[in-house]
Amino acid sequence: MPEARPAAFLDRDGVLIEDTGFPHDPARVLWSPGAAQAVRRLNMAGLLVFVVTNQSGVARGLYPESQVHVLHGWMQADLAREGARIDAFEHCPHHPEAPLPAFRHDCRRRKPRPGMLLDLMAAWPVDPARSFLVGDRETDLKAAAAAGIAGHLFPGGDLDAFIARLV
Repeated sequence: MPEARPAAFLDRDGVLIEDTGFPHDPARVLWSPGAAQAVRRLNMAGLLVFVVTNQSGVARGLYPESQVHVLHGWMQADLAREGARIDAFEHCPHHPEAPLPAFRHDCRRRKPRPGMLLDLMAAWPVDPARSFLVGDRETDLKAAAAAGIAGHLFPGGDLDAFIARLV
């Protein structure tokens, strides 16, 4: 088994990209200032980099789940042009009060529950003691605590400057 490594778990909307209200169309996505540089900094420091994102827009019928994968593929390609890489993307399309019955579920992966983080920790050689999550909401920090890792609240602004203080 590979040696355990520190990991950075990043929320998507409000951290890596601007939270413009259910962002899902790459043509309309706005990167947070310093996002690519922050991911590259984490890569260069030897951390695994993961995206963990609730996507209740799927459960609300605003866009199909396939669109989440489209956006993540676009993000990965755009970051690659900047010399940065996300190791894995995880999302939860469920919401306990979803209008679409197929997605009306109180899911263990929906933050503030830690399911997405725990699934990544089980699939990758993550050292929880040296790992952290960066999120823009209290639910993100609760998920980090429940997964046994540090959580940091991103107030907005330059993501690279924020990450530089953590690594």
